[in-house]
Amino acid sequence: MTSPLPPGQFLIKRMPRFGLGRFARRFPADPSRLWIEVGGDVEASVQIDRTAFEAMPRTDHVADFHCVTTWSVRGLRWSGVRFADFFEHVAGRSRPTDDVRLVVFHGEDGYRCSLPLEDLLAADVLLADTLDGAPLGIEHGAPVRLVAPAHYGYKNVKHLRRIEFWRDERHYRFPFPYPSFMDHPRARVAFEERGRGLPGWVLRLYRLIIPLTIVNFRMALRRHRARNA
Repeated sequence: MTSPLPPGQFLIKRMPRFGLGRFARRFPADPSRLWIEVGGDVEASVQIDRTAFEAMPRTDHVADFHCVTTWSVRGLRWSGVRFADFFEHVAGRSRPTDDVRLVVFHGEDGYRCSLPLEDLLAADVLLADTLDGAPLGIEHGAPVRLVAPAHYGYKNVKHLRRIEFWRDERHYRFPFPYPSFMDHPRARVAFEERGRGLPGWVLRLYRLIIPLTIVNFRMALRRHRARNA
């Protein structure tokens, strides 16, 4: 029996390339190059390349994806490394302070977002490099992206290039020029935490921007592929 959709969501059949408009035309210089820097409140910075990433335990996970603008896609098949396993691996090398609580993810497209470390250690949170049995495409975050199914899509940073572990939010800001109310500290779908300071149902008005955003990102992807053909 199919579970009901979370509050305020509606179902679409295919996952579009989607995000904040400022980042529509930004793509990795080399989407095949997997290279993640690890820093923050750590004793030593660490770099993870594809060889190191692929040596970590892998897992597959089927999950729904929920965008804060109210669309949802059912049953996406992700494969990659559990964030908990990634953290265990890098913690032994970078030695984060005992009181780290916040993790900030940076994408090569310039986007960044954060989640509490506690939430990221859930068993269904992945650093994914495949989607539906194929290598992750550039439209959905190649070479690797965060997949945190319990949280709205804007927390699921694409094109990962840097991960920072911090004690608190002093080094984190939501990307300019977007206002801070758009970024809830946890953004849990089940609790409709779409943003901070406003009831989640109020921000369902994001639905109005869906058609324009899809077109914007689709055109940007088409131009990018034409330039690199």
